[in-house]
Amino acid sequence: MQKNSTGKQSPAQKGGQNTTVEQQQLEKEYEDDRGSVLKTKGRHAIHCLTVVGQIEGHVDAPQGQKTTKYEHVIPQLVAVEEDPEIEGLLVVLNTVGGDVEAGLALAELIAGVSKPSATLVLGGGHSIGIPLAVSARRSFIVPTATMTIHPVRHSGMLLGIPQTMKYFEQMQDRITGFVAAHSQMSEQRFVELMMHTGELVMDVGTVLDGRRAVHEGLIDELGGLGDALRYLYSAIEQG
Repeated sequence: MQKNSTGKQSPAQKGGQNTTVEQQQLEKEYEDDRGSVLKTKGRHAIHCLTVVGQIEGHVDAPQGQKTTKYEHVIPQLVAVEEDPEIEGLLVVLNTVGGDVEAGLALAELIAGVSKPSATLVLGGGHSIGIPLAVSARRSFIVPTATMTIHPVRHSGMLLGIPQTMKYFEQMQDRITGFVAAHSQMSEQRFVELMMHTGELVMDVGTVLDGRRAVHEGLIDELGGLGDALRYLYSAIEQG
């Protein structure tokens, strides 16, 4: 380290060190608060976004639940697209689902990122987590993960009238269309699995483990973290 004639660091050198420490503290606080890494420090700068617990939308989830707040995720995705230092996006999912509108909005944002992107399903990618799982350019799932496909549900009071049922049908069509457009599964097959009876105790639907999710064409590849990162590095280096 360079020093001045008195053997002490210059103000500029001290200022540079302070800036580095402040940046490290900022990144640590960001990781603790948002559960995401601003930029990984490997061969390429990858933004790691985690989607865990329940996807929270316009209404706060009950206290004590682990949530992913969509208003926190939106600016992260904008930063990924806008920041020239970020070269790729990795989305790690372990979610039970949650707010349909919020989940679908985030899936559309991930699909709109122009940089190389990958999703990795760990544990679970259920319900509205499915559009998120297929939204990147390449999707991965570990063998022990599961994905639950079921119709759109609503908690709380609703009006039992034709207009309400039509709204649910339209919402379901949006989800089905998005999944079919971003995976190798057809709309018809997705609806078949969604309306399957005899598998879920309190609902209709289907639970897919990692291998079956790949076999059905819902997820691109069976693999873990290393596989997802290798794909991203390769996609970045290929331009």
